[in-house]
Amino acid sequence: MSGNTFGTVFRLTTFGESHGKGLGGILEGCPAGIPLDPDAIQGELDRRKPGQSAIVTQRKEADQVEFFSGIFEGMTTGTPIGFLIRNTNQKSGDYSHLKDSYRPSHADYVYEQKYGLRDYRGGGRSSARETVCRVVAGAIARQMLPGVTFNAYVSQVGGLKLEAPYQSLDLSLIESNPVRCPDPAMAEKMEELIRKVRKEGDTIGGVVSCVIRNVPVGLGEPVFDKLHARLGQAMLSINAVKGFEYGSGFQGVEMKGSQHNDAYNPDGSTKTNYSGGIQGGISNGMDIYFRVAFKPVATLLQAYETINSSGETVGLQGKGRHDPCVVPRAVPIVEAMAALVMADFYLLSKLSKWSAGNGSS
Repeated sequence: MSGNTFGTVFRLTTFGESHGKGLGGILEGCPAGIPLDPDAIQGELDRRKPGQSAIVTQRKEADQVEFFSGIFEGMTTGTPIGFLIRNTNQKSGDYSHLKDSYRPSHADYVYEQKYGLRDYRGGGRSSARETVCRVVAGAIARQMLPGVTFNAYVSQVGGLKLEAPYQSLDLSLIESNPVRCPDPAMAEKMEELIRKVRKEGDTIGGVVSCVIRNVPVGLGEPVFDKLHARLGQAMLSINAVKGFEYGSGFQGVEMKGSQHNDAYNPDGSTKTNYSGGIQGGISNGMDIYFRVAFKPVATLLQAYETINSSGETVGLQGKGRHDPCVVPRAVPIVEAMAALVMADFYLLSKLSKWSAGNGSS
């Protein structure tokens, strides 16, 4: 299986399955001499872990990260950082009924067709539990980007949508409720909807919005490695993601160019920011903001029809512990993937400046 590595200079390779002994990663390219706060790393894992509230999966995992290399006396050494998060609360028996059947909108069928076999216990490698490794690496990336801030939040659950722009929201309230919506009144409505859907044995989708501030000018490359293209790749690699838009996004098509153009201030900043902080694929110093759409979780705790490996129609019903809506736990994952992209381009810009200073062509 290929495709387990993300990044160019700041490179994360992950391994492990949802119901295996654990999941882990190897992070390459992190410069030496960066002080790491282990509590901050664990704090990000705690934001992602299951069982943290009544509206998420009740699987109980401590999600404690163990580091095996690349860190000495609290500082990065410049060598690969190896880490592991052990699985401690697997209930693989919850998936035995899926051994010969394919869940609709899951990877079951395509995995078996591609590889000739599959790990049916929680989806194996296709499980969203793989994102635990991304959160560890993203937390390290954040600590090597001083001053750059990442704030993701839930802006929509089903038809409940925040209409206010992020500038008018108090983002300090994101962690004040289990939905991670910075509008307390809307958060209450969203939580009520998720509880209702869960009681029905159903699921619902939503949107996570993200704002990156204090980004230096010049990150990104103007052709295939545009900054927004890499952000899009990062977000679309997250389980259950169905869409990505940045800046004015799809709403921008309703505007005329005279309305949409971001006029300059004398200092190079712009009066508006429909570009979403990126022009020509390169950061312009303004806030980068984007939205990520997540589909309803495919596992339903209600009866449905599907097919088995013999092509026969069979009845199934989901068992076990599942999220009725992924977006509350997706917030730290979105931030982590954004941080990985920004760290990678930050190091690439350093290399470009070094090459230019040494006369390379």
